[in-house]
Amino acid sequence: MNAILEVSQLTKRFKNMTAVNGIEFSVEQGSCFGLLGPNGAGKTTTLEMLEGIVVPCDGRILYKGRPICKTDYQQLGIQFQHTSIQDHLTVKETLSLFSSFYPDTMAMDELVELCQLSSFLNQDHRKLSGGQKQRLLLALALINKPDLIFLDEPTTGLDPHSRRLFWQLINRIKQSGKTIVLTTHYMDEAEFLCDTIAIMDKGEIIALDTPRKLLTKHFHHSLLKLPDTALTEQQRLTFNAKQQRDVVIIDTEHVELTLTQLIDAGIPLTGLQVKSANLDDLFLKLTGHNLG
Repeated sequence: MNAILEVSQLTKRFKNMTAVNGIEFSVEQGSCFGLLGPNGAGKTTTLEMLEGIVVPCDGRILYKGRPICKTDYQQLGIQFQHTSIQDHLTVKETLSLFSSFYPDTMAMDELVELCQLSSFLNQDHRKLSGGQKQRLLLALALINKPDLIFLDEPTTGLDPHSRRLFWQLINRIKQSGKTIVLTTHYMDEAEFLCDTIAIMDKGEIIALDTPRKLLTKHFHHSLLKLPDTALTEQQRLTFNAKQQRDVVIIDTEHVELTLTQLIDAGIPLTGLQVKSANLDDLFLKLTGHNLG
């Protein structure tokens, strides 16, 4: 595949602080690229530079192989965390209003079907549920037929069912050939949707690859989780156990052998969980804290 977006040595400084420090990555056409990071990592600043909202201090952004320009920024699709919409308008009227801002737009029927808006098309947008509101905002981001779409934490605050429905919509959009750059605080969301993820911390990208390759690189086969009260400090050192909230985690390549060693050490196995590593575990290992 070809890269639709290429970032090289992208840097942003604010007075004496470097928010983004020479990061590099590319986004392949038709893929979903996840940008992950805690507050203060530089993720939001990076996104705003890509969207044309913030001007970089240094570096280069290429869109479709050439330096991105004002016309390109106008053709992007962006779903912000918070978007102000004119009061007293129905969903259909809102779509019509935003359509009037662009010379070439997606057909209304196609947009309604894609984002599943038909059941509340004539409802005042202020009375929508959280999931319905996010689907409307997604439709507004798609209305100008963009090839590249930015979704900034689109499912924050939604219930699990609404989140899953939104994931299905994003996959449908990706399958149509569009490219998505996604930020999220949900690791299961990133693992489900993203072809590639970049984890940022302190203004730099500290990991960049497919979720599967990153997990294979940084973990063995299984994680053993025990209550944090089960092991003494010395036992934690012996088993190289890492603290995560109220549990300790042991990364092991040989589950049965490790379990035997725990039993021999007199460690109670009450509350034991055996699981494969996920992006939550990866993020904690790389940054030292949880995301969210």
